[in-house]
Amino acid sequence: MLFRRWFQVLLPLALFGAYGTVAVLRQQRMETSGFDLGIFEQGVRGYAGLGAPVSALKGSGFNLLGDHFSPVLAVLAPLYRLFPDARTLLLAQAALFALSALPVARLAVDRLGPARGAAVSCGYGLSWGLWTAVGFDFHEIAFAVPLAAFAVEALARGRWRAAVGWALPLLLVKEDQGLLVSAVGAYVFARGRRVLGTATVLAAAGGTALAVLLVIPAHNPGGVYTYAASGSWRGGDPLTQLLLPGQKWLTVLVLLLPTAFLALRSPLVLLAVPPLAARFWSADPAYWDVRQHYNAVLMPILFLALADGLGRVRGEAPGRERTLPRRVALLVPALVPVLALLLFPTSLVGSAPPRLADARAVLATVPDGARVAAANRLAPQLTGRCTVSLFPYLTRPGRDAPWGRPTAEWVAVLDRPDDFPLPEAEMVRARAELADQGYREVAAGGGVAVYRWSSD
Repeated sequence: MLFRRWFQVLLPLALFGAYGTVAVLRQQRMETSGFDLGIFEQGVRGYAGLGAPVSALKGSGFNLLGDHFSPVLAVLAPLYRLFPDARTLLLAQAALFALSALPVARLAVDRLGPARGAAVSCGYGLSWGLWTAVGFDFHEIAFAVPLAAFAVEALARGRWRAAVGWALPLLLVKEDQGLLVSAVGAYVFARGRRVLGTATVLAAAGGTALAVLLVIPAHNPGGVYTYAASGSWRGGDPLTQLLLPGQKWLTVLVLLLPTAFLALRSPLVLLAVPPLAARFWSADPAYWDVRQHYNAVLMPILFLALADGLGRVRGEAPGRERTLPRRVALLVPALVPVLALLLFPTSLVGSAPPRLADARAVLATVPDGARVAAANRLAPQLTGRCTVSLFPYLTRPGRDAPWGRPTAEWVAVLDRPDDFPLPEAEMVRARAELADQGYREVAAGGGVAVYRWSSD
């Protein structure tokens, strides 16, 4: 009992330190981006000012509730009001990811014993899905990870009402989380709690429909839910899309590999099917692979299924008809951290860029409160103190700005531009055209240049 109590405290604290350190280092080294850290900071900044979550990076006056239904971001507003900086979001995400290790550690230690439970829990903390999300700046999905973890732990323990109570707030995280809530409801229904399970599924369906049919279109400039048309029916036969092309098979393999495929021993693993199927249904390959943040919410499901599955194997009576020898299952927990390290993403933090101090000094020439169009990688360095839009989508002062192209008096660009949002050649050409639009270079160094518009 003493080990369990201390381990479930120390593990999340250690993980918070690790996740937070990497995230803050990336921000300090200008490795984060406006899409999406800058966007989310602008949204939280709007809430902190008791206003709407408007993001100029998405477009002039763009309300983020017209993009995704994520009112949970307002939870960060009080903290951001005290510490108005992009690092506040990064550290909040680190804390949420670390918190999700608590229910994983509790169940693993209870089902497998101190040593094996600790090994599985550490494997979870090192899992590639969480670390990939840490290296992908900030996303609202950070809230879904601990909620899913606590909900699945409750299911594993047969605490049906608690599971539903943890799952329902997922509807406030993002509209696609209704699939996971529905899966929880279906699981509860299958376990004999018919009324509770049915009510949960209906709540998930109703909440999702309300978000995508009413709330999001009401705040979207085009009056639509933009992502409704991303299904595979746009790219051909839906059945063909769901037959798992190579990249999808690879994603499934890499998801199950950290658990040595023993997550399949627990029915809890079925909870991962609806959200994963929805991603595979999309015609956009970005939803299929392992390089995005989308897999983070699946990690607690898979590792809790592993703990539950291993617990079931340990409880099997000896006999020849066992599908997996008990002695092999007892060795698997020791392999889990090893598998996690083998799959660990290696490019979370790059080498420190040269003349970083010079680059920061150049950006400091942009005054607080300025309207600035910034390159994607520079945007989160300025969103805490300026109104930032995305370069090269800008309108110079004195001109009528079409929707989506905010007016910018200042411009911050990179000497070696990325290929976002336009190909590199077009970004270079856009910078060369600044002089013709009345912008004059006022500072340069460290690979960064700042321009200011002048009517002279």
